Amino acid sequence: MQKNMQTKYLNTLGYILKRTNYGEADRILNIITPYGKISAIAKGVRKEKSKLAGGVELFSLINFNISLGRSELGIVTSAKMIEFYGNILKDFARMELAAMILKKISVTAESSDSSEYFNIVEQSLSGLNKGLKNELVETWFLLNLLKASGEEINLYRDTAGNKLAEDKRYAYDITEKSMVENSEGEFGAEEIKLLRLMLVTKLEMVARVKNIDQILLKILRLAQIMSGEV
Repeated sequence: MQKNMQTKYLNTLGYILKRTNYGEADRILNIITPYGKISAIAKGVRKEKSKLAGGVELFSLINFNISLGRSELGIVTSAKMIEFYGNILKDFARMELAAMILKKISVTAESSDSSEYFNIVEQSLSGLNKGLKNELVETWFLLNLLKASGEEINLYRDTAGNKLAEDKRYAYDITEKSMVENSEGEFGAEEIKLLRLMLVTKLEMVARVKNIDQILLKILRLAQIMSGEV
């Protein structure tokens, strides 16, 4: 996050992406906010009676007050937990996926002031906490992360520049990041429609679409390939 040097204090919602122990009792926090990614130190947070301790948990929506000086590292002056997504911790696969989400956001949002990354984390963690299918959350997350970072797939024209047609099938061209016409391709009208929906619709709304399980697995694999996961 680029800081305005005239700004001394920032009050913001945020999600902790990473916590690193520092010194005897402090922690350095990487936080995603609507203003971008911030690094700040929570002094004395590891002490038994610290007022900050209960407010700096992972998988939580937190209201932070952060003092911003000339250093790249802010100082957390207060932290109040707004919502704890405790259901994530009840399932190991769900917890692994949530951890992957935070890790990828931490890397991708390094130099961005965009609010998109905060919104992606918010919807993904909330979806996992509400019990949405892991495959759906992962697919939506990866596709929207690619979009936010400028790596969005072209879902309107194929590699030859022709409009995608409902009566044709396509394969994904990883080099062109577009669809190429292929009579035996995995992607037809239904897959393209769901891909487009994923990129313009909130996660909970996508979850209401019925009978997408078989299509979803194809799209998840595509999202993983595009993200370098497989």
